[in-house]
Amino acid sequence: MHLASLILQSSSDNTAAAGFIAAMIGVYLVVFIIAVVLVIIPFWFICKKAGFTPWLALLNLIPFGSLILLYVLAFAEWKTTPPSITIQS
Repeated sequence: MHLASLILQSSSDNTAAAGFIAAMIGVYLVVFIIAVVLVIIPFWFICKKAGFTPWLALLNLIPFGSLILLYVLAFAEWKTTPPSITIQS
């Protein structure tokens, strides 16, 4: 609604447009931080359970970093021990 009124305005009021843009930047920043946290936390636990340093989860912050991390996790030897099998007679 406010965006439409800014576009249809006959006089150019740059302060209202600047305020709207500043508010949208703030909203996008909060959404971006939430999205980053939602991606990094699962990778943090996966790396820890696989025996790697959890700091590898921060590769998601660089472009194609999550793809690199997926390949590392998929093709590396995980440093976990298989559960022991006990046979009862």
